[in-house]
Amino acid sequence: MSAQDTGFFGHPKGLSTLFFTEMWERMSYYGMRALLVLFMTASLQDQGLGFTVASAAAIYGLYTGAVYFLGLPGGWVADRLLGGQRTVWYGGIIIMCGHIILAIPSTHSFFIGLIFVAFGTGLLKPNISAMVGQLYSSEDERRDSGYAIYYMGINIGSVIGYYVCGYFMENVGWHYAFGAAAVGMAVGLIQYRKTLGNIAGVGEAPTNPFSPAQAKKVWALIALIMAGVAGITALTYAGIIVINPVILAQYVAVAFTVIFFIYYALIYFKGNLCEDEKKKMWALFFVCVASACFWSGFEQAGSSLNLFARDYTDRLIGSFTIPTAWFQSANAIFIIVLSPFFAALWINLSKRLLTPSYNLKCAVGLVIMASGFLVMFMASQYAAQGLKVAPYWLITTYFLHTVGELCLSPVALSAVSKLSPKRFAGQMMGVFVLTYSIGNIISGLLAGHFDPNKVEEMPNLYLQISLFCIGVGIIIGLLSIKSKKWEQATQPANT
Repeated sequence: MSAQDTGFFGHPKGLSTLFFTEMWERMSYYGMRALLVLFMTASLQDQGLGFTVASAAAIYGLYTGAVYFLGLPGGWVADRLLGGQRTVWYGGIIIMCGHIILAIPSTHSFFIGLIFVAFGTGLLKPNISAMVGQLYSSEDERRDSGYAIYYMGINIGSVIGYYVCGYFMENVGWHYAFGAAAVGMAVGLIQYRKTLGNIAGVGEAPTNPFSPAQAKKVWALIALIMAGVAGITALTYAGIIVINPVILAQYVAVAFTVIFFIYYALIYFKGNLCEDEKKKMWALFFVCVASACFWSGFEQAGSSLNLFARDYTDRLIGSFTIPTAWFQSANAIFIIVLSPFFAALWINLSKRLLTPSYNLKCAVGLVIMASGFLVMFMASQYAAQGLKVAPYWLITTYFLHTVGELCLSPVALSAVSKLSPKRFAGQMMGVFVLTYSIGNIISGLLAGHFDPNKVEEMPNLYLQISLFCIGVGIIIGLLSIKSKKWEQATQPANT
């Protein structure tokens, strides 16, 4: 795009198209995600599914983990088959169809809806983010602030989703809330189509397309995989295949972890890396460990913390009952408020020649997030005595989680781009995304121990999560003394 294009707050007009598309997609995603565990654990009398907390949390972890994992083939489809624009469009349509299926008041269609949303998000999410970068030339200094504006759209969308879907859930009904998510995605799609001219030339064609003959074979393979997914789903509904979600989540967590180690090792040992590149890979490895541990705790927001808000938090203000899902909006609100302060913090530290290593920043973020579970440890002790606790316990936890996120999440992404061998940059970002999937699935397994019938065990659950993450954070913080030298190793010019 031309550097003179300043049609959206000094940025290319195309940013407005992607900003609002992502905002509405995140509204639908987070709005629906906030309902999942609550809907699955609600009793049949309350029109829920009546699942145990262990099963519901495992399904939640599998779903959120799959969303991140499917971003890998989603990016590949755009690069080799469809191009970013069409992949985002089709992904949005699939997401909307998934929400519509979830809005059908039938327990039999629930998992089909989840599968649709997961596949659609895998197509849309990585490619719309990549297209934001393609709006700018490599010399354009507006790129970072463009991503900051785009990131704001994500958080505005999530706040809208939590409030709209949360209100519908409490006051109208589950399936109307899922329907509201479908409407949000539909608005995003209409806006995207109407303003498609703003991103002309961006992601219109695959960057590394297959030949027509190759593409035909690949589409046949994709159709076969889809038929396989449909077949397994049908056999499960027929009762021929019995899937235990907890055991499946355990196997998938192990599988994703093994894939991560194998891919990382292949690049490290078989990638013809020089010594300095290998040092950077070691520094990046600890960032990946911190990321997986961070998300295993942070993603309790949609599971155990969501259930705590529903069952053990005093949500009554006068005659108004705060919808359960609204508490999750605290994270997005805090991000919107705090992001400028953290951006200024890193700049001011660098001006004073104080530049903490990537590992130290991630370790601090992990410890701060873990301290939020110390707050929950104290709050859950009151709950274990049969009391309902004040909302500020959860709000304080979400505040600490957000501060931790702002220390770790953008820093980790920056570390991947700076520390990866340049010729493996795209693949290393894909490997790093696996840490989100691993963290999400482990989060679901941890939340499965949150048994409403054994409330006395709740403080111990939160304490274990906190101490584990603090321990990992301290170890990575100590290792950062050595890893800072690895991070500063010279990157070869020819890579």
